Amino acid sequence: MNKLIVSTNDSSYEYDIHSLVKAFFPEADVKVNKVLKDDNDSDGCEKETLNAEASESYFPDLTIRFFDDSILLSSVSKERVIGNKISIAGLDRTGVKSALKKLIYKTLEEETGISLPWGTLTGIRPTKIPMKLLEEGATLDEIREYMKEVYLISDEKLELSIDIAKREKALLDKINYENGYSLYIGIPFCPTTCMYCSFTSYPIFGYKNIVSDYLKAVSLELDYVASSFKDKKLDTVYIGGGTPTTLEAEELEILLNKVTTSFDMSQVLEFTVEAGRADSITYEKLKVLKKYNVTRISVNPQTMNQCTLDMIGRRHTVDEVIKAYEMARDLGFDNINMDIILGLPSEDVNEVKYTIDRIKELSPESLTVHSLAIKRASRMAEWIKENGLSTLKNTDETMEIASIGAKDMGMNPYYLYRQKNMSGNFENVGYSKEGKEGIYNILIMEEVQTIIACGAGTVTKRVYGDGRIERCDNVKDVKLYIEKIEEMINRKRELFKD
Repeated sequence: MNKLIVSTNDSSYEYDIHSLVKAFFPEADVKVNKVLKDDNDSDGCEKETLNAEASESYFPDLTIRFFDDSILLSSVSKERVIGNKISIAGLDRTGVKSALKKLIYKTLEEETGISLPWGTLTGIRPTKIPMKLLEEGATLDEIREYMKEVYLISDEKLELSIDIAKREKALLDKINYENGYSLYIGIPFCPTTCMYCSFTSYPIFGYKNIVSDYLKAVSLELDYVASSFKDKKLDTVYIGGGTPTTLEAEELEILLNKVTTSFDMSQVLEFTVEAGRADSITYEKLKVLKKYNVTRISVNPQTMNQCTLDMIGRRHTVDEVIKAYEMARDLGFDNINMDIILGLPSEDVNEVKYTIDRIKELSPESLTVHSLAIKRASRMAEWIKENGLSTLKNTDETMEIASIGAKDMGMNPYYLYRQKNMSGNFENVGYSKEGKEGIYNILIMEEVQTIIACGAGTVTKRVYGDGRIERCDNVKDVKLYIEKIEEMINRKRELFKD
């Protein structure tokens, strides 16, 4: 893998520099180095070292120099040298960061001829910006002008983010954040680990003998939450993973009975269980979910192309996805989500179109379109090292196919988030039919409500009235979680002690 070196005499913005440069050069090994000022070098950078690095690769070598009133950025490649300079006089840290990112963006756009759809935005929650501006009373035209000027965002992504922000705001205005909270329960077991996955998950066949102990530990956490928050309104419950339906029907019954008898469910707006993989879904398990009034489930194919399913380790067939979906419908579930991933190996326009066409035949209530995110801890990262990132095809065209397919099913985009190292530098978008939006998804993305999380590898977020957020996490290892359950509960006690 080619290296790209960014050298700076100020390390304050290393993360922002790395994220933006990586977006332009996803296949490069990007390094941001602090360079100490040389007494013989008036601008603070060691030119000989930088030139030596640049000569090893066709990638440009970037040098960023901070001065009292300006920033100078030069891009050095074998072919040419580009230098750009901006004034930062009078700017606070946020202003300097914004100016720096615009400088990097414009320099690399000139160097590569590439324009990024999200401009300088590298964070995972781009809709938070238009949402905040809407809450402050800004007009749509003012929001558009601000987003274009500050973040250099494309017209398409600008309109998408504003559209979603408006829809989210309308939904969130109905929720009492101060007196409410949401509950997440993590089931970290899966039938197998998918090629692209780096979540905390354990193949169920190796952990069946401790599932009972795990559920007992989760039950103790739930007892703490139910007792400590009995005066608060529970808005949403989300059981995710992993794959919750790797639990046997009897184990699901134990868990759901615990939830519904420990908490006042009468005002819960949404009760979601990720049924997830078709090879974990049975009629008996779906009957248990229905018995305990689960209102929203996911049946996630990721793709409807069998060759791809085999490659990524899903271990189920397309026919099994359809059968699981039809069983859920037969039992009366009227809010079913399906997830797909764009940019999977061997998939291009034709494969994405096929997947969308098959999903349209089923017509779920919501569709979550993920852009493949390359996780360092996943088997996919190793596959890319051998085959190259360019073999993954996520493009404007494939994103458009998914968007049009969702629209054909009567869906609108209602939430959006981004991840690091996403294929094509795109985003994840949730689409839904009217009234079938995933409320929990919006709450966790916008970070406006306290979410209490139980189970191994989960993270609890306390949101204060002034918007401040504090977190506490549970250990990831299942056996350690069981052993240290009292410590996990005490971490929550400490977080919520005042």
